[in-house]
Order: sequence, then C-alpha cells, then structure tokens
Amino acid sequence: MTENQTWVTEFILLGFPLSLSIQMLLSGLFSLFYIFTLLGNGAVLGLIWLDSRLHTSMHFFLSHLAIVDISYASSNVPKMMTNLLNKRKTVSFVPCIMQTFLYMAFAHTECLILVMMSCDRYVAICHPLKYSVMKWRVCTVLAVTSRACGSLLALVHVVLILRLPFCGPHEINHFFCEILSVLRLACADTWLNQVVIFSASMFILGGPLCLVLVSYLSILAAMLRIQSGEGSRKAFSTCSSHLCMWGSSLAVPLSCTWPPSPAILRSSRRSFPCFTVFSTRCRTL
Repeated sequence: MTENQTWVTEFILLGFPLSLSIQMLLSGLFSLFYIFTLLGNGAVLGLIWLDSRLHTSMHFFLSHLAIVDISYASSNVPKMMTNLLNKRKTVSFVPCIMQTFLYMAFAHTECLILVMMSCDRYVAICHPLKYSVMKWRVCTVLAVTSRACGSLLALVHVVLILRLPFCGPHEINHFFCEILSVLRLACADTWLNQVVIFSASMFILGGPLCLVLVSYLSILAAMLRIQSGEGSRKAFSTCSSHLCMWGSSLAVPLSCTWPPSPAILRSSRRSFPCFTVFSTRCRTL
C-alpha cells in the first residue's frame, strides 16, 4: 500500500475471519439471495408497468422503493461477495468514499419514500374524497424530493469526511465502507462529523418516524369507524404490509446514521451481510 503522512490510497476491509469453505458457501448464498432480490424487485417493476390497474400513487411509490432496493443492495453486496473470495480485501480511497455516499443516499431515500407511502395511505383511508390530490405530478415531485434530500444528506457526510486527513491505520472494521468505521481511521477530531450524523439521524429517522406513527394511528382510528367489514379488512391488509416494510427497513438508515457504541459496531460488522441481503429480500416478498 502507498501512503504518506497525510493520505492513504486504499483501505483494508477486515470483515471477520472464516475458513475458505465457509467463505465460499456464504458467497454462494449471498449471490443467490442477491439474484432473488434483483428478480423480485424487477418483477414488481414489470407488473406495475404492464398492469394498468396498478397505475396508482401507492404503486408508483412502490416502484420507486423497488428501484431503491435494487440500488441499495447493488452498492455493497457485490463487493462484499467479492471480498469473501479474495485474500486481499482492499478498496481504494475514492471507490470507498463513493460506496459510502451511495449507501447512505439510498438508505435515506428509502426512509423518505416509506414516509410518502404512509402519507398516501393516510389520505386514501382518512380523507378519500381528497385522494384525487395525489396525482402523478404530485407523486413525481414527492419522489424526486425524497431522492434529492437523501442524496444531499449523503453528500454533506462525504464532504465532511473528505476534509479529514487519513494517515493510518487503514483497516476498516467492517465489510464495506460504513461511515462510522471510516471515521474511526481519521487522524483528526471527528466531533463535527458526529454532530452532523446525530442531527441527520434525528431528521431522517426521528421526524419521519413520528409522521408515520401519527399517520397510522389516524388510519387505525378511521378503520375502527368503517362500517363495512370488507373495507376494514382491505385497509388493514394494506397498512399491515406497509408496517412490515417499515419494520424491515428501519434498521437500514438507523445503522448508517445513529452512532453506536464500539461493542455494537463490532456486532453489526458480523450481522450486516445477513441483514442486508435478507431485509431487501423480505421487502420484495
């Protein structure tokens, strides 16, 4: 590795030590589930595109969520599978920073799109006469805004990382360039980065989570007032699927924005590969 007193050109991804046979087995399993994720989300996109009955605002946001899922998994799973088979688990500085940006941008965007979906269900169930306001133009603006906000927040984190000197060590205690693991290698005070990460976690998690809770509590109250048993079951089925997606997706932005303790960080390094692959697969189902 080439480095000087102020800069490193590549990092080593530690992951965790495994025998070669187990690494090959895990690589095969992750490859299989990664393919299932691509095919599942691709099928969702295809069905929404081909079936005119699915050209609704709810399925519009669902299609964007499928695209984000594909992009999120593709930003870190292929590299993770490659490192399982390679003895030299290195990544250059620029690709590492790009991976950090993409991972956080997709995680933030996913969280915001789920908020838009909960707001869409709130309007549809609690104010059905006003549901016509959720037109394609409004939905497009909301989807673009979610992507822009997610990318902007990720860009802020990356800019703050680039101002830091990295003079060693160069071993990232993770399977990919996770932001908190990268910050631990900086040769300067990362107080500002930690403050921004905490503030972003409150914005991207605290605020949207409160909106989702308020939306679904209002939906629950409206469901209790529905006289028709069929209508109540339909509303419950739709909202329960959204809550399951929220439950499986919440830890994604949480893991990249909420500063954990060192013990939790070491634990997440071991559990992240399974969580990344299985959570995107569960959301597809």
